Amino acid sequence: MQRLPKAVRQLVEKFERLPGIGPRSAQRLVFYLLHNPVSELEDFSNKLLALKRDTVMCEHCHNIAENNPCSICADQDRDQSFLCVVEQPLDLLALEKSDKYHGLYHVLHGSIAPLNNIGPDQLYLRDLLKRLDGVTELILATNPTMEGEATALYIKQMIANSNLSNKDQMAITRIGHGLPIGADIEYADGVTLARALEGRRQI
Repeated sequence: MQRLPKAVRQLVEKFERLPGIGPRSAQRLVFYLLHNPVSELEDFSNKLLALKRDTVMCEHCHNIAENNPCSICADQDRDQSFLCVVEQPLDLLALEKSDKYHGLYHVLHGSIAPLNNIGPDQLYLRDLLKRLDGVTELILATNPTMEGEATALYIKQMIANSNLSNKDQMAITRIGHGLPIGADIEYADGVTLARALEGRRQI
């Protein structure tokens, strides 16, 4: 590694920080880019800059979008009485592909994971309480993992301890059949997600 040019080493180190990219994969990516024309690299770097410059976080649901509010929150045809909580924006996209849910979303940007030093304060949990007026069903679609289950239980307890006027009338359901334990919503197909939404249960 030390024999590589400094510019190559530095980019390899950057790629290694990406999820799922090990040292060998990082080196392959860098050498692939190295053989591309300068115009391609300039276009690639511009796209990377646009990733932050041309996207915003929706102030309502915390989804990543081009506009604030996002297209889902701004859609008056969505059912405002349903709110679905997901861990990541990719989970929202996966659920949208199922074409079985037409309510609103709330993106947490993670799950409670004490081993990784991620607690409730690192997630968009407190903002959730502000959005529950008029909601008749809150769907907890966190991943069926230990962290996802812990997050769902925390949300249920948080609502139980709140001063929400409609908490006794609001159904709190957990995404149901169709997703195996340990699976991520992001990688599930549309049929599986449709069954999971249809089989949600009250908790």
